[in-house]
Amino acid sequence: MRRTASHSSAAPEAHEPVPAPAVAGERRSAADPAPGLPGRALRTEFDFELPRGYVDESGAVHRNGTMRLATARDELVPLRDVRVQENAAYLSVVLLGRVITRLGTLPLVHDGVVENLFASDLAFLQDFYRQVNAEGHTRAGVTCPHCEEPFEVELGGSRLGES
Repeated sequence: MRRTASHSSAAPEAHEPVPAPAVAGERRSAADPAPGLPGRALRTEFDFELPRGYVDESGAVHRNGTMRLATARDELVPLRDVRVQENAAYLSVVLLGRVITRLGTLPLVHDGVVENLFASDLAFLQDFYRQVNAEGHTRAGVTCPHCEEPFEVELGGSRLGES
């Protein structure tokens, strides 16, 4: 698989098209084909808005951000981090610090920023990570066997970093 230096949301994979995740905050351009149509480009970045927001040293609140799809490397490298080896709960902090590419006007997002998020924002980002990296959703469309009405069910998810 080919990787590029940018995290462009419009960069298609070199192999067959893969449907993009249907995630709230998904980045799209006007030229994108409709969801589910052949030839749809793989989306690699997804916008989000934190419930509370990160408060920086000057008191500015940063709520809008972008998260990219995680790579296998993103999930493996934190396992070598001493902080993660000493406390497995730290895995999500390190992992999110790798995949959040933008948060408000901060020049750089890293695990130190993630450490200082409010707990509700951390929980939101953990869920968003699972949603984005589980082919865009943790819900499945099903049909009632009795009335044949379609509806969605929550599949639940594994812990962050265990996809």
